[in-house]
Parts: sequence; C-alpha cells; structure tokens
Amino acid sequence: MFNRKRCLRPVVAVASISLVAGCSVLSDGNSADKGPIIVGTTSAPSTLDPAASWDQSWELFRNIYQTLLNYPVGATAPQPDAAKSCRFTDSSNTVYSCELRAGLTFSNGHKLDARAVKYSIDRIRKIDVNGGPAGLLDSLDSVQAVGDRQVVFHLNKPDATFPFVLATPGMSIVDPEEYSDKAVRKGDTIAGSGPYDLQNYQPGKQAVLVANKRYKGFADRRNDAVTIRYFQDSQALAADLRDKKLDLTFRGLAADDVISFQRNDSKDMDVTEGASNEIEYLVFNPKDPWAGKLAVRKAVAQLINRSAIAHDVYKDTVEPLYSMVPAGLTGHNTAYFDDFGDPSAAKARRFLTDAGITQKVPLALWYTTDRYGSATAKEFQEIKRQLEASGLFTITLHGRPWNTYVEGYEKGEYPVFGRGWSPDFPDPDNFVAPFVGKQNALGTPYPAPEITDKLLPQSRRESDRANVVKEFGQAQRILADDARLVPLWQSKQYLASRDDISGAEQSLDPSSIMMMWELYRKTSW
Repeated sequence: MFNRKRCLRPVVAVASISLVAGCSVLSDGNSADKGPIIVGTTSAPSTLDPAASWDQSWELFRNIYQTLLNYPVGATAPQPDAAKSCRFTDSSNTVYSCELRAGLTFSNGHKLDARAVKYSIDRIRKIDVNGGPAGLLDSLDSVQAVGDRQVVFHLNKPDATFPFVLATPGMSIVDPEEYSDKAVRKGDTIAGSGPYDLQNYQPGKQAVLVANKRYKGFADRRNDAVTIRYFQDSQALAADLRDKKLDLTFRGLAADDVISFQRNDSKDMDVTEGASNEIEYLVFNPKDPWAGKLAVRKAVAQLINRSAIAHDVYKDTVEPLYSMVPAGLTGHNTAYFDDFGDPSAAKARRFLTDAGITQKVPLALWYTTDRYGSATAKEFQEIKRQLEASGLFTITLHGRPWNTYVEGYEKGEYPVFGRGWSPDFPDPDNFVAPFVGKQNALGTPYPAPEITDKLLPQSRRESDRANVVKEFGQAQRILADDARLVPLWQSKQYLASRDDISGAEQSLDPSSIMMMWELYRKTSW
C-alpha cells in the first residue's frame, strides 16, 4: 500500500542472486504455449475501483488500468503512458498540460479521450471515499478537457510533484460509461486500458490477466497472460512455489523461507533481493482513552525493541527504522532514536508517572492476518511480550483479514493498529503528507498545521528535492514528539522464482509495484 502524496527517488536497485550455476541462455520468446506465468502473493486487492483504494490494490491496478504517466524500466521520474507528452506550461508550476496518444480505447472498445481522463479525476474527488486517493489531489483546483486529446490541470498552489501523483495507480483512467460518479463500482469486472485485461477475478483467490490487444502505451509486454494467486499465509505461498504450482512469489514470503531459498535448498530457484522503501509502523487512535494519552504513546515508543523484531522475527530480512522517512531518501533522520534511545522500562515508567498514570495500562493492539505475511502475528506477539515485560502494560491482541481490518480502522475501532506503507513515489513527502491532515491514509484525522500549512507547501515549491532536507527534518521531529505514529522497520524486497522465469530484476517500479509485463519464460535452458 493507504493515502498518499508526492515526489522523487532513485529506482529500486535489485541484484539477482542466482542459486543455479552453469546455465546457458536464453532468449525472451513468447511463452504462451506453456500457459500463463503464475505469480503468488499475500497482498490481495481490497477493491477493483481506483477511486476507492489507496492501498496495495494498486499492484493489480498498475497492470489492468492506465495512467497518463508511468515508470518505464530504469526511469526515476514519470514518463508518458496514456499521454503522448506532459509538461508544466507556466513558470510557477500551477498549470500542467497533457496531450493524449491518438486512438486510445478501453478494453471494451469504448473511446478513451480527454473527457474520460477529466471524468476519472473528478470522480475520485466527487466520490471522496474515506481512505481513498482523493487526498492525493489536495493541490488540484480543476481539470479541463480541451478537445479530444488535451487535458489541462489547474493547481491551487505550486506543486512540482504533481506529475508523480498522476503516475500513481490511484489516478487510473476509467470508462465514464461503466463507472458511476455517484458510488464505488461493485462486482468483479473492470473496464481499463492497461497492458492486461482482467479476464476473471475471484476476490481473495486469484486474478486472471490476459493481454489487452487494444493497449497503447510504453509497456512492451513480454508475456501474453499472467495469473495472480492470493494467499492468506506465507507457509502456503512458499509450499506452492516449492511444489512448482507457482512461477514466482511477490510479497509475503516469510523470513525463514527467504533464507531457505537463499541457502539453495531448492536447486532450481532464483532469489532476487532488492532495496525497498516499504515500512511498517504502529498507529495510535487519539480518540481512545488510553492511546490518546501522549504519555502512553511515548512509553510504548520507549519500550519497542526494533532490533529484536528485525532479528528474532524477521531474521534480518528487514532493518530497524527510527523515522517515518526511510533510510536512503532525502531528509531521513533518526528522530525516534534521538527522542527515546535504546529501550528502557525506567524511562517509560517516568513518562507514565509524570502524567499521573500509576496503574498498568490496558491496550488492545490490532493487526491484519493476511496482508503482510504470517510473520505479522509473530511480530505483534513480540511487541506484546516487550510491553508486558516492562510491568507497565497489559496487552490484548486481535487480528482480522484485510478487507474487514480496513473497515475497522477507518471507523476508528482500534486503539492501536499496525500498518504497512508502500510509497506512491520515492520522496520524503510521501512518508509524511499521507499520514497528517483531516483526510489521510489512516482514516483517522491528524491535525498537524505546522506540517500541512507550512513545511509541505514550502517543500513543494522546490523542484530540486535535495533542497528539502530542512523541511522534512522538522516534520520528522514533530511526528516523533507527537508519537501518534511509531515506525518499526524498513523492508527489503525479495522475489523468488523458478529458474526458467526471467525479468524479475526489471519488474519493480520505483514504488516496488510489480510490472507483470516484464516477466517471461526463458525459451532455452
């Protein structure tokens, strides 16, 4: 996954670790005669409607819908996809114009023109789903369709990052004849214009993608069909890969399985390891009588042992994180370590007693059972152990499947809950802006006027993102002082595949979303 916001980062760097030696290669022919490439993941979509999703549904959207801009392999900035060209037409970065490719259609044959683009963007804001992508468009004033092929975006303030917003799957273009602007689309079919058509969809089970012959864009499809299978636990995911029921896994492999595959227990397996800006963190509900107390939040932040979580639960396949902005991005600091240092029961007790809290604090912690892999349950058991070992907390744990989990936190049902975040684009803005303000990715208002009214607008005037360190340093300090969000770890990205599958190294875009069209079978081995 999610609410989101803006701008720049290096493309995910991936290094392939081959577990097989002595192979001769290969050409990237069409592999339709061997059937679709089968991809397994624990990251199932929550919806098929782009206007309703700011989460990991985007992984599917990227492949079945189209956006004006997208990321070709190796790109660090968005490039035209449905658009032929896009640019700011003024010096203040407030008017952005795109010319569409000629002859665009949706997979159902309906015309995709400037009116459809305007309708799609306006629809997001009109429906305004809680936890949906409307929050990405806070700098947009209006959309204008000029003739059939020109779309002009008028912004209400300078925003050099707006092209990155248009490149997110949240801005997918939909067919006005198929998608009402009064409600979220129901059902298990779509009308898109991406590289693939969704031939069959079984929620929580599988998505069958076949080549969209009407697609016009930059993607050079290297296969004719992909089937994505959705798993509720990592064990079953890894077992099906070993049993050759899958060609590749994306998201959800447990740490033990990653290590096992890397140690070459499967002779015909490749593991691709990549850098990732994905993070996991705790969210505190300010309306809860206990989680709403600053002293309680600070005590939890003081007690969390991130190194133990990374090593004991995730076997060092993740890194401890002490800021909401991950390492490797402009402006990253260690604000939470600076505030709290190493875990300390004595310091945590002082936070509570100074606030007049002398009893054990009862807290309910919630996590999703089927989104981030089976290690999530172990992680929350470890957090429970750490907090209760201090003698300061009594913790109860609760888990729910993702679809109902999202509904719960958007309704404010959870005192404390875990979330993962996959960036919309690799910029510090995208790790601060989505979580603050009246409308955010968490469904829980977080007023932070110093950030939303001053620091973010200042940073968005700056096209050179190396010059925003000061603003995001201050923002991270505010987040640490509030302790409404407590970062836990930053992930690494692992793809495990059969040795006859290639393209994994090129398949991840800058937000670690898989571009299925890059995968193909080796035709000689």
